[in-house]
Amino acid sequence: MSGVTRWLKSFGAFWYDFVIGDDWQVAAIVVAALGVTALLVHQAGVNAWWLMPLAVFGALAWSLRRATANRPPS
Repeated sequence: MSGVTRWLKSFGAFWYDFVIGDDWQVAAIVVAALGVTALLVHQAGVNAWWLMPLAVFGALAWSLRRATANRPPS
């Protein structure tokens, strides 16, 4: 591989790991919330700043619940 190709591959791998990380479902929820927020703001004229914090908090809570659901109590 040339230096540019190797750099592009490394750059793409970094962003994939940064955005997707360990849980692609949380990333999908955030992307969907961004889309819904954009639609509400641009199409319906709603001041929808509150949607992203709710979506992120909900995705985090859901992810933590899934991660700890099968763990025995300490």
